[in-house]
Amino acid sequence: MPPKTKAKRMKAEAQKKKKNADVETESMHRLTVLENELLRDHLALRRGKAHQTKASEDQLKQWLQGLEAELEEPLNEGKAIYAERAKQALRERNQTLAQLQIHMADTEAKYEENLHGSLDLLLAKLRAIMTQ
Repeated sequence: MPPKTKAKRMKAEAQKKKKNADVETESMHRLTVLENELLRDHLALRRGKAHQTKASEDQLKQWLQGLEAELEEPLNEGKAIYAERAKQALRERNQTLAQLQIHMADTEAKYEENLHGSLDLLLAKLRAIMTQ
C-alpha cells in the first residue's frame, strides 16, 4: 500500500474517531434504554408485590374478623347466662326474704298469743289472790 498523505490520514482518523463516537453514543443509548427497561420491570415487580401484600392484608383482616365473631358469640352467651343467673339469684333472695318475713310474723303472732295467755293466767292468779 502506498503511503497516505497527511491530510488523508487525518481525515481517516477523524472518520474513525467519529465512527467510534457514534458507536459509543449508540452504546450509551442502548445502555440507557436497558437501564430504563430494568427500572420499569423493577417498578412493575414492586407494584405486584404491593398488590399481593394488600391482598394478604385483606385476607388476614377478614380471617381476624371471623375469629372475633366466633369469640363474640360465646362471650355474649356467657354474659346472657351470667345475667340470667343473677336474676335467678335475686328472685331466690327475694323469695327467701318473703318467707323469712312470713315466718317472723307467724313467730311474732305466736309469741304475742303466748304472752297474752300468760298475762291472762297471771291476772287470773292475781285476782284469785286478791279475792282471798
